Amino acid sequence: MNQHPATDAARAPTLLFRMPLDLRWRDLDAFNHVNNANFMTYVEEARIRWFETAIRGWATDAHAPLLAAVQMNYRLPIPYPAQVFVELFAGRIGNTSLTLGHRIVSADGRLYADGHSVLVWIEIASGRPVQLPDAVHAAAEMG
Repeated sequence: MNQHPATDAARAPTLLFRMPLDLRWRDLDAFNHVNNANFMTYVEEARIRWFETAIRGWATDAHAPLLAAVQMNYRLPIPYPAQVFVELFAGRIGNTSLTLGHRIVSADGRLYADGHSVLVWIEIASGRPVQLPDAVHAAAEMG
């Protein structure tokens, strides 16, 4: 068996983006912690902010990303009040798709959730996959 010490799986992911987030009272559920559905909203917000601050041309009238898959591991409930950070990491960069790792952590590093999202760029008119925009590819590689 051929072993490579620096495989993709062995490398620690590089942080692309870190977004601070103050929790809102309305984020809570009946158990007085953040409802699990809001975790997805937090990650979505971080993705959009990263796109808008780091990538020119990530979406146009002709093409845009479509969320193809999302996976979330709920590690700990998030108490209220708290400030959390949503972190994004570059994962697999494909021809038409990008996998972004995500984590929700406290200021002191407590891990509330982690997982990944797969985004596929599509031609809006046809709904068919298109080549990952060069600017997205370059921004993800910087991570």
